[in-house]
Amino acid sequence: QVRLVESGGGLVQTGGSLRLSCTASGGIFSMLKMGWFRQVPGKEREIVAAISANALVMHYMDSVKGRFTISKDNANNRAYLEMNGLKPEDTAVYYCAGVIDRTSIYSEAYDYWGQGTQVTVSS
Repeated sequence: QVRLVESGGGLVQTGGSLRLSCTASGGIFSMLKMGWFRQVPGKEREIVAAISANALVMHYMDSVKGRFTISKDNANNRAYLEMNGLKPEDTAVYYCAGVIDRTSIYSEAYDYWGQGTQVTVSS
């Protein structure tokens, strides 16, 4: 069973930066496509970014393109979401998720989930 733990959330001012980390345990991280999702209370969860198991293919939601960067370190079982130019509308709980990489980079079906980390951007 894969276990994912996020860290790195916090409070930041508009225009600031944060780096979220997702540490995996369970032994098959190199086979996982990883995604970062976010959710605001009362709204549906949305996928922010995804990266293929081999870290060669990435996908971003339109509103974060050019500001966020997803990366994956298979040697250290970690995925990252570098967030720059943060805006108040980026405020949400951010979750990392993983799935065996045998679907499209655009698929939002994931099997493993972290507990989430709060990101708050003040105006």
